[in-house]
Amino acid sequence: AAMPKPVPVDVAEVARGPLEVTIDEDGITRVKDRYVVSLPLTGSLGRLELRAGDAVTEGGVLARLEPMAPQLLDERSRTQAEARVAAAQAAQRQARAAVARAEAALALAQQTEQRQTQLAERGGAAQVTLDQARFEARARQEELTSARFGVRVADYEVRMAQAAVGRIADARGKPDDAQEQLEVPSPITGRVLRVLHQQEGVVQAGTPVLELGDPSALEVVVDVLTADAVQIEPGANVELVRWGGPDTLTGRVQRVEPSAFTKISALGVEEQRVNVVVEITSPREHWEALGDNFRVEAHIRVWREEDVVRIPSSALFRRDEGWAVYAIDGEVARLRHVEVGRRNGFEAQITEGLEAGVQVIVHPSESVTDGVMVRAR
Repeated sequence: AAMPKPVPVDVAEVARGPLEVTIDEDGITRVKDRYVVSLPLTGSLGRLELRAGDAVTEGGVLARLEPMAPQLLDERSRTQAEARVAAAQAAQRQARAAVARAEAALALAQQTEQRQTQLAERGGAAQVTLDQARFEARARQEELTSARFGVRVADYEVRMAQAAVGRIADARGKPDDAQEQLEVPSPITGRVLRVLHQQEGVVQAGTPVLELGDPSALEVVVDVLTADAVQIEPGANVELVRWGGPDTLTGRVQRVEPSAFTKISALGVEEQRVNVVVEITSPREHWEALGDNFRVEAHIRVWREEDVVRIPSSALFRRDEGWAVYAIDGEVARLRHVEVGRRNGFEAQITEGLEAGVQVIVHPSESVTDGVMVRAR
């Protein structure tokens, strides 16, 4: 009888080495601390000269407002202005309390970092523990910076609200032609992110006109499935790719936000997702072309081992409620049941059933069965 022809197959060798599992999703950049400038009084606003990207300095004039005629500033206007002062002062107290909490958290994190550094120098602390302590200290420093930004903004809000009350009181005793323009100063040093109101004319109190921020202080927001988010821990390493530059950027997970939201996928399926906030750790000069709301692709590491038995995921298939592969024994395919650990979509960890050096068949066709002769393509 004629010998059966061997089935041509693609093969791969079982190897030992590092394996990493990541969650891959799109993200967008955003300025960490941003501020929307609103008008403190109803009045006539001249055309704004500022454009998106223009630099502003703290205290510099952003806009000039001609307040309404004194006879139009009734008791209701004064009551509303006084209510805005009270609200601004309450926000100011909250902002100062947030700074106090952030300072205490930073002091504790720095003490922990110092202790872990001393232990590491004596060989009594693992590198991963020291890295986590350093990350916590850096994260608490970022939180303190944001809290202090909040205080500056709150102080500005109080000053503007008080200025509005004072202007209403002064206006009642002056004729129309004696009214002075109200200058709206910048609360921060940074750049104009967006111009929200460009038209000249009468505008109501509280109308937002400009959004300000510092584009050099960016973070990345990545929305992930909630089922994936439970695997992500603060401090996890992140790679940022396909952002437009030649280099892969590095980052760390700052936090996983506590509240999820519903999002409709491209296939029309409702998904529960949650935002993961990532700090960019690459030097600023590597990503200075990035701006607010730019798209990036994030690879968030959730697991890594340096020495595992691994095979291509395409060699695996389901068999008897478990996993199996076809290993090549000489010129014959042999069915082997295996135990699978972690998988990343390209490779899988084999915890039992295979050893390094064995050749396995990838993408096995229906022609491949246990005991059939095969030949590598």
